[in-house]
Amino acid sequence: MLQLILGGARSGKSRLAEKLASDSGLPVTYIATSQPMDGEMNERVAHHRARRPAEWALIEEPLELARVLRENVGAERCLLVDCLTLWLTNLLMLDNPERLSAERDALLDCLASLPGEIIFVSNETGMGVVPLGELTRRYVDEAGWLHQALAERCQRVVLTVAGLPLTLKGTAL
Repeated sequence: MLQLILGGARSGKSRLAEKLASDSGLPVTYIATSQPMDGEMNERVAHHRARRPAEWALIEEPLELARVLRENVGAERCLLVDCLTLWLTNLLMLDNPERLSAERDALLDCLASLPGEIIFVSNETGMGVVPLGELTRRYVDEAGWLHQALAERCQRVVLTVAGLPLTLKGTAL
């Protein structure tokens, strides 16, 4: 089953995704897309690491998400990807603008053939003001288009607000 967990910053989306992964009863591989480049981000990563069960496998991959999913998926496995908007940011910051399209298309194209449980976590960015600046507007646009395409392919989509899940698609939690 494919699941997409959306929410704003500190909405509880990662905590919900981690609970769903634990509740699956399957071996879990956590796929982290962040690239901690400053003290604040290092603290966020440390917080996430401390919260995860020690037996979970960890893969840190900032760019090649489709490849990592294909290499690690299994009918009796749960993959948790946290988070898609950091992955998107990593791709947007590259000097190669075609890389984003290629990686996004590879991700969307491989989803139908992947067995097991896959849980995606992403920041919902389209509910605020339109940002100033070309790059930030492109980021919001790209995130919105990615979320729409993923939501179409996922069996469950959940919006998390204030730690509360609102099921938008699929069986309620």
